[in-house]
Amino acid sequence: MKTFGGPALFLDRSDINTDEIIPAKYLTEITKEDLKPYILEDLKLPGFDPKGPKTQLARVVVSRANFGCGSSREHAPWVFEVNGITAVIAASFARIFRQNMFNCGMAAIELPKADLDLIFSHAGDDDAAMSIDIEAQSLTVSGGGKQKTIGFDLSPFDKALVLAGGWVDYADTKY
Repeated sequence: MKTFGGPALFLDRSDINTDEIIPAKYLTEITKEDLKPYILEDLKLPGFDPKGPKTQLARVVVSRANFGCGSSREHAPWVFEVNGITAVIAASFARIFRQNMFNCGMAAIELPKADLDLIFSHAGDDDAAMSIDIEAQSLTVSGGGKQKTIGFDLSPFDKALVLAGGWVDYADTKY
């Protein structure tokens, strides 16, 4: 069973697109693993280093609205997967990106602005981390000596995809 959570990477911006997640010039790579070094390579945010330790250690990405917009490439969730990121938390997602996350067995968790603001209050904590319980549909954010648990909603089908490990594993158990 895959675990969800770990160190958090805070990307405090809306409309982060798939070209910023994995640049199009790498879409000719043969394996998912070949995408690994190029995660978030073209994302420009003040103080953000795509090759830095926060990116390398991240297991959860926290962002704002319309995450994963742009082209519908499956490579965007794949680059997260090969880098050990199992969940993205945002106010909203581009529809295809969101479904590709679930299809790959990863969580795309939508939260209201107030909950996201609470999570972003931990962005400056060196020990900021998340623990995500897909079955219970709750996440716990911790850092700076504080901890808060927040509930979230997943449709029964999306939850089943994530718990199964993605669409292929889900289909193997059903068909």
